[in-house]
Amino acid sequence: MRVYWFFARPVTLGVRVLMIRDGHVLLVRHTYQDAWYLPGGGVKRGETLEQAVRREAWEEAGARLAEISLWGAYSQYFDYKSDHVMCFICTDFQLGGESDFEIERCGLFPLDRLPAGTNPGSRRRIEEYRRGRRREFGPW
Repeated sequence: MRVYWFFARPVTLGVRVLMIRDGHVLLVRHTYQDAWYLPGGGVKRGETLEQAVRREAWEEAGARLAEISLWGAYSQYFDYKSDHVMCFICTDFQLGGESDFEIERCGLFPLDRLPAGTNPGSRRRIEEYRRGRRREFGPW
């Protein structure tokens, strides 16, 4: 894939969601990655950002989101790709569905005691929230 990416230089758009409740944040661990992440994924063709974040929260964590708002827009440049991530925040959600086959585990963790192996981008967003210092744009 890296050879393809080198020539194609794709631009991708994804979503993530900070799901915060009672001083805890919901994180997911994928079967194919060795880290904890904020729930999220790629935006599909013909899908709005809101539809994408709600779909990903349902698929990855079995969560129904109430009101959401945009937290920030972030970018990363890795393996010749231009990845752009729109991060949302939700403090009112219901858990109860099943995670899809991609998710090994999901759980609520104290904001100040994240599990070892939390993805650096996810950790930055959580830390910004915890400190009350939102960064609207920047590196993922």
